[in-house]
Order: sequence, then structure tokens, then C-alpha cells
Amino acid sequence: MKLFLIQLRSELTKLFARRRTYIGYGAFLILELVILWVFHLDKPREEMGKILSDAGLEVEHYYSALTVTYWMLGFSMAMLGAIYLALVSGDIVAKESEDGNLRMVLARPISRLRVLTIKYVAVLVYTLTFVWFVGVSGYLMSALALGWDGGLFVWNYDLKVFAFFPELTAGMGRLFLAMLLLSLSMCTLSSIGFAFSCLRIKPAAATILALSVLFVDSVLQMLPFMAPYREHLLTFRMSNWIYVLENKVPWAKLAESYTFLIGLDLTLFVFGWMAFKVRDFKT
Repeated sequence: MKLFLIQLRSELTKLFARRRTYIGYGAFLILELVILWVFHLDKPREEMGKILSDAGLEVEHYYSALTVTYWMLGFSMAMLGAIYLALVSGDIVAKESEDGNLRMVLARPISRLRVLTIKYVAVLVYTLTFVWFVGVSGYLMSALALGWDGGLFVWNYDLKVFAFFPELTAGMGRLFLAMLLLSLSMCTLSSIGFAFSCLRIKPAAATILALSVLFVDSVLQMLPFMAPYREHLLTFRMSNWIYVLENKVPWAKLAESYTFLIGLDLTLFVFGWMAFKVRDFKT
């Protein structure tokens, strides 16, 4: 176990030391600043104020750091998070295979399963760290700009979610749970990219295939004849993290969705392992 942790730390050091990590994290900080700037514009403020007023809620109390952080998380992950994590996960095996590094690693007395497990766990840790970085940095920026007080207001027209939490501690607790479930959702995307990365393809191809799966699944959600099956689609299940922000949480629905996603993650790892173990790295 100690050796595994040492090797995992080495793999994580490689991931976090790459220039791509600093560029990616920097890009998300800039995106969060842009979102914060948008929330300071008169038009978005007026529109949110109207929604809050129509619901009988105090605008100043709910136009808060917690509310802005919720929007930052959802928008950042949907807009750039998927691309960034698909790039990282699609790169981790395929890139080292392309560079010939895996050939040298596997020349040592170490099993392929151990090598792959270390890389997969490293990708999951990287994914969790990334989501929490976006959430925590977003909240700190919002709190510095809007103040530390205020409640949490959540609405999503497509998923029919409308909820509010007047107390700071209650809102922060729900946002904490939302970040936890969002992290698990994004781990599924990373698992898809990782599975494709185990195939004998270029890193860019693995990234494109992972994003294509999400794109096709998202398009299927929009088709009218797929409406009865919408709740069974992958991207719908991945977006279920938002339901933990409802005033009455549908725990059974969340348990079913995330049991499916975790099972899919394990299945994708097995698929990647089956492809990886039969590959010839000598050529």
C-alpha cells in the first residue's frame, strides 16, 4: 500500500506539474471573473431581481456570493470543464504511449494492472481537485465582491428546480453537497476519456471521442421523441447534482443516478484495462 501511494504521488506530481494545469486553472479563474462581472451588470441584476421579487424573496439577500458561486459552478463545468477534463483524461495513457514512456515503465517488474490503476486513481483525484478549486475560488471571489452574508437561490428551468435557503450555513451546506455530487459527475466524464485513452489511438482522438459521447447524448436529450427516455441518458444523470439543492431533496432519485454513474465508471475502467493489457508496447 505504501508503494502504491508513493507511485500515486509521483503520477499526481506529473499531472499537476504540467504547464497545461497552470494554464487551465488560470483560464478558469479568468472565466469566473467574467461571470462575476456579468452579475454586476444592470440587465442580469434586473432579471434576477424580477424572478426573486415575483417569488416574494428579498433581492439583496439572495443576490449573494452563494448564488453567484452556484452559477459559476454550473456554467464553468458545462462550458469549459468538460473540454478540459476530457483533454486531461484522454491524454494520460495515450500521450505516454505515444512518447514511448510506457514502454520503459512496463520494462520494469510491475504489472500492467497496477500501472493503469495508479493512472486512473490519479485522474479521479485530479478531477475532484479541479471541481473543488473552481467552487472554492469562485466563492472567495464572489464573497470579496458581494460580501460574505446572504442566502442561496437556485433555479433551473430545464430541470424544474426552484429553491432558496435563507441562512448562510444552510446554503453553504447544500452547496458543499452539490460540489461533491458534481465532482462525481465529472469523474464519469474523466472515466470516458480514460477508457478511450487506453486504446491504440492518439491523445487528441481520445479527447474528441470522449467529447463526442457527451455531445451525442446531449443532442438526444433535445429530441422530442426521446422525451420518455430522457432520464436514462448519461448527461441527464450527470446533471442530477442540482437536485441536492432542492428544498426537499429526492434522495432515492440521486442514489439511483449516482449508483449508475459509479457503476459506469468501474465498467469503463474494466474496458480500458481489457484494451490496455493486450496492447503491444514494444513497437
